[in-house]
Amino acid sequence: MQIVALVGVWPKMTLFMQLCTLAVNVLCLPLHLMDAIGLCRLYKYLFPVCQCRLSRMYNKKMGDKKTELFSVLSEFKKPGKQLTLLEIGCGSGTNFEYYPAGCKVICTDPNPNFQKYLKSSMSENDQLIYERFVVASGEDMGAIEDESVDIVVCTLVLCSVKDISQTLREVLRILRPGGAFFFLEHVVADPSTWTHFIQHVLQPAWYYFGDGCVATRETWKYVESAGFSDLKLRHIAAPLVSIIKPHILGYAIK
Repeated sequence: MQIVALVGVWPKMTLFMQLCTLAVNVLCLPLHLMDAIGLCRLYKYLFPVCQCRLSRMYNKKMGDKKTELFSVLSEFKKPGKQLTLLEIGCGSGTNFEYYPAGCKVICTDPNPNFQKYLKSSMSENDQLIYERFVVASGEDMGAIEDESVDIVVCTLVLCSVKDISQTLREVLRILRPGGAFFFLEHVVADPSTWTHFIQHVLQPAWYYFGDGCVATRETWKYVESAGFSDLKLRHIAAPLVSIIKPHILGYAIK
């Protein structure tokens, strides 16, 4: 009886979700207009300030998960060689503290306004060797040579790239054979949950708050089908606000 009841209710919930999403979209019309005429680009200058503060808060909540995830980075160091790591969407550099000492780091981000905050993170983490900062999107990292790095790191980035599949193709291109892609991303919730409802309803406004962030992506499906030789992926419920509570983390080997 309970299953039958749920089957009857879910289509109504879907319609209700669509109506609520439409209402939020209407409320966001000024933002849509500003984005269309280019005024929202001004946020690119302000976003690094917000991201720097939010990332520190995120690390307090998720630091144990990052420590666990990045604890195996050194396993991908080739004997007698320096571990070379590239971070996509490095932002303000709040992942640096989790990288092993002596690691050579290449930073990429599409927003050049992060450089000021990167310098601060670099000075706080002088156990690392910083090679360069490249202004580039995840979909186009042509400045990075083929098969030139041991590790690619991507945290809270695949939610905002325009093309996840192309970004993962770039990851595979720049990873050496046997190298690994480490990821920690928030994803869409199970359709049977209220979190799924909240994610879809708030998405029109969340897009602007998160500088292009999409909370409704099934990111794990892209990673699973990208063509890695081995994949260790798990879903977790992060101790965060509902809209970004569902997460995936793990690593994939080329």
